[in-house]
Amino acid sequence: MWSRLTLFAGNSNPALVEKVCSRLGVDPGKALITRFSDGEVRVELGENVRGKDTYVLQSTCPPVNENLMELLVIIDALKRASVGRINAIIPYYGYGRQDQKEKPRVPLIARVVADLLSVAGADRVITIDLHSDQIQGFFDIPVDHLFGTIVLSGALKETIQGDEIVVAPDSGGAERARAFASRLKLDLALTDYRDGNGAYPKIVGNVKGKKVIIVDDLIDTGRTVLRTTEAAKAAGAGTVEVCAVHPVLSGTSVERIESSPISKLMVTDTIPLSEGARACNKIRTVSIAPMLAEVIKRVHFEESISSIFNEI
Repeated sequence: MWSRLTLFAGNSNPALVEKVCSRLGVDPGKALITRFSDGEVRVELGENVRGKDTYVLQSTCPPVNENLMELLVIIDALKRASVGRINAIIPYYGYGRQDQKEKPRVPLIARVVADLLSVAGADRVITIDLHSDQIQGFFDIPVDHLFGTIVLSGALKETIQGDEIVVAPDSGGAERARAFASRLKLDLALTDYRDGNGAYPKIVGNVKGKKVIIVDDLIDTGRTVLRTTEAAKAAGAGTVEVCAVHPVLSGTSVERIESSPISKLMVTDTIPLSEGARACNKIRTVSIAPMLAEVIKRVHFEESISSIFNEI
């Protein structure tokens, strides 16, 4: 069944690779991925891939530059081995936050990464919850943009009572939160930062006495969701939970979450958790491996992907 399909991976997220391969019933592609003594990435394929439909699974998560370079070198090695098609699966697209020139003399690095992937030889990119939809337009190759929030909402369905309210932590995440709330048939509230009084932002919507669910694409330092949490509590919210697709969790973010009013943080495994994050009782992980495995199947057999989101 999978004789013409191979799945290779870098070193960014071995646990996710194992889960995806297990769902597909295949072994990871054989490849030596190491470093030369000066730190340069070294890749050597250990099997014949001529004419095959190949998939490279690699999140460009911390260390971002190392993982991005690994991805590019693996793609180039596959291209020069005469594969049939190269599908880059990037669960977390690093540099995605630098996707616009909001002021003079700053780079548009999200576009640069898109160009690098195309030049390296990728024929298609499969990714999850880009920081903004416009990043898809930076590519000259097909992009399948998946939504990890659908996996998170699916995990929440069994516990939803119907009196919860979804809160968008900023204007950029309003559409994501709206779709999340619609899927769970919940009310929606927005966070307004226009007050500028230095205290808390304002919650636009009635959260008094309710269980608040803050939804975002990623959680890095945690400052945005923590400010929204404090604003919700100040507005009378009962409990606050957070759903974020990508657990970047840099610096002292885990400690901030531990000492915050947040009762639970639900994330996916697009990025492997640090040891400290794994030890945090508030953090729960939901795997996106089943969704990725199904997408790989459908891409391989040239079937519809959009219909998946009606089935999850």
